[in-house]
Amino acid sequence: MKWTDDLSTGISVIDKQHMRIIDYINELEDSQKNHDREKVSKILGDLIDYTLSHFAFEESLQEEAGYQYSKPHKKVHELFARRVSEYSERFKLGDDVSEEVHGLLRSWLINHIKQDDMDYVGVVRNYMSAINKNTESRNEHGWLRRFFG
Repeated sequence: MKWTDDLSTGISVIDKQHMRIIDYINELEDSQKNHDREKVSKILGDLIDYTLSHFAFEESLQEEAGYQYSKPHKKVHELFARRVSEYSERFKLGDDVSEEVHGLLRSWLINHIKQDDMDYVGVVRNYMSAINKNTESRNEHGWLRRFFG
């Protein structure tokens, strides 16, 4: 799976997180091809952890920006996390779910970015721009300082 410009939200931090998720998806595919169950298990765990932290970051950014559909967006994240968690449990019980998970991740991520994520981009970018203007006038380092201080 390759990053393409049509997946770009124009929000650098979000795009970098999406790119990392794509890297995990590609690592998962490589591990599947090598039939390395231990590596598949590690990548699945890492992917789930990273994706959940990405969701939390994205959701907090939406809420801060006042995105009116942040609750439904969060619900979409929760449903996806539940589904991936079910696959993870099946994998731990010995089922070979790696191809199913890989297919789900590829299609879900692309659809989610192009549809759900693109819906909040305008609101979040406007919010970030306003914060940058305010913080620059106070000689701070931009909106990221608010999150990572």
